Amino acid sequence: MAHRRAAFLLAVALTVLGLATTQAQLQNGFYKGKCGANDVEAIVQGVVKARFSREPAVVAHLLRLQFHECGVNGCDGGLLIDGPGTEKTAPPNLSVKGYDLIADVKTELEKRCPGVVSCSDIEILATRDAVRLAGGNAYTVRTGRRDRRQSKAGDVNLPGPESTVAQATAFFGKLGLGQMDMVLLLGAHTVGVTHCSAIKSSRLYSYGGKAGATDPNLDPYYAFVYKNYVCPNKPSTDNTVVFLDDQWSALKVDKSFYKMLQKRRGVLSVDQNLYGHGAPTRWMVDMLANTENFSWLFPQALVKLSEVNVLTGAQGEIRRVCNKFN
Repeated sequence: MAHRRAAFLLAVALTVLGLATTQAQLQNGFYKGKCGANDVEAIVQGVVKARFSREPAVVAHLLRLQFHECGVNGCDGGLLIDGPGTEKTAPPNLSVKGYDLIADVKTELEKRCPGVVSCSDIEILATRDAVRLAGGNAYTVRTGRRDRRQSKAGDVNLPGPESTVAQATAFFGKLGLGQMDMVLLLGAHTVGVTHCSAIKSSRLYSYGGKAGATDPNLDPYYAFVYKNYVCPNKPSTDNTVVFLDDQWSALKVDKSFYKMLQKRRGVLSVDQNLYGHGAPTRWMVDMLANTENFSWLFPQALVKLSEVNVLTGAQGEIRRVCNKFN
């Protein structure tokens, strides 16, 4: 256990180091005094809180939005752009939600201080506020991002639901994030959902390309429930919603996702692979499931993700509306 503890402490140290490298570019309280007497972050929080009270699932939408945003060319607002051939039109992004909330926040801010707050900063602030409302720890994010004048569907190359640990590690590595960051960020699935179509072939009925085969890594009882009650093998169930965590905890940001993996009840292969025999991430799952470390490490990973390849200073632009370039 000593070497695992050392590895854990090293991962935490690298996370802190990674946060420090962008501190000179982004700032705490960047918008203080830039919107008259208005508090920019309080305005964002107010809009998010109102939406969350009506739709608690918005936390899942915003977490996914941040990942799909920052995982492609960095946190630059590119995912928000409408039009043919934009990031929004790429297959992995067709089911992303939350755009309307970002637009609502932008509209409110433009009334108070036109041309001041970037759409990319709104995404990060809104996600932070939703995580807190869903039971996650409060955390501070630095702001000062600017929006990129680029959005191409061809740039979207996000890891899929069947990715191996090696494939997912390689993807996160290109973002400057380590395996611990990866395991923590996949923990966002604690409030996530998918659909039966995403697991029918890969896990329930054609595992490994063999007709009728079920993934042996899936708990047999869960497999029975999915096949007989949730996702029977017929087209009419393709769009049936499947919670990625225990349904009793599906709207709460907590560590229960990792406990599901320990029980071999991870819905997506990319999640359950984290706890596979011999997986280098298995001990991380155990640590997060068996301690309270997720509560403070998850926000750190979100902050680190939010600072991937940002534009600052005179780079890019501050959009007037978030779904089109100025």
